[in-house]
Amino acid sequence: MKKILLNLCFLMLLQLGYSQTETDTISFDLDVVKFYTDSINNSFEFQKGTITLQDGIATLEVPQGFKYLDPEQSNYVLTELWENPPSETLGLLFPENMFPLSDNFTYCVELGYSEEGYIEDEDAEDLDYDDLLEEMQEDIKAGNPERVAQGYGEMELVGWASAPYYDNVTKKLHWAKEIHFEGTDINTLNYNIRVLGRKGYLNLNAIGDIDMLDTFNRDRDQIIESVRFSEGNRYSDFNPDLDEVAAYGIGGLIAGKVLAKAGFFALLLKFWKVIAVGAVALFSGFRKRLFGGRNEEPEA
Repeated sequence: MKKILLNLCFLMLLQLGYSQTETDTISFDLDVVKFYTDSINNSFEFQKGTITLQDGIATLEVPQGFKYLDPEQSNYVLTELWENPPSETLGLLFPENMFPLSDNFTYCVELGYSEEGYIEDEDAEDLDYDDLLEEMQEDIKAGNPERVAQGYGEMELVGWASAPYYDNVTKKLHWAKEIHFEGTDINTLNYNIRVLGRKGYLNLNAIGDIDMLDTFNRDRDQIIESVRFSEGNRYSDFNPDLDEVAAYGIGGLIAGKVLAKAGFFALLLKFWKVIAVGAVALFSGFRKRLFGGRNEEPEA
């Protein structure tokens, strides 16, 4: 996240303008950097309490120690600040002391909804998650040529950072993937939470560096408990005479058709260089983060 911050500030300072000769080095005032980043961070209006999601089909009770950013502002963060491809979102959940351009950024959670039909969960007890992992790893390898063609580096699914777990009582599923992106020194953690409902599922996807796993695990349970479907939209409200059934089960939900959509898996990282005129070059990476599961609906 620090690389994002430095590059953003550098671009802002370029817009202000500066003078240099061929042998000059580029310098900038850290007070100006702080002014711009603070201005952006302070421009957001966060909410707490009870949040209505997706026209009332579900609610979010913002957990203690967190704050919620509505869909419009979240779209700005995701597409303009973090340069992810446009996609529908129900908002972002930030730890209370975090902002989109925080220098000490750890993670945030993107919320979404996919109306893919009622997901039957009979396969949950019989799944071999090791076999499923191998299939997902092969799918990602197969998709790398297309990702490269789109201008993104190759990616590798290293393994489970947390093996899939399905709670048959609450109808909530969660798992975490460790992902390596070409050109990065630190692997990425993509933590996925799915809440099953009558006509689809809620997505909660946390993303950050792999070393934030312990931090997220401390917050995970209250985040999982914070969202629920409203009456009439719950898993138990399914009506076989009226509602459609998804053509996949729990295994398909974990694997996801996103594996076949190169460039749109969990998050996107693309690196570029900003080179100063003269003898000194500034090299830094701009990391694009697309929160796991944005468009991560399994194939019908």
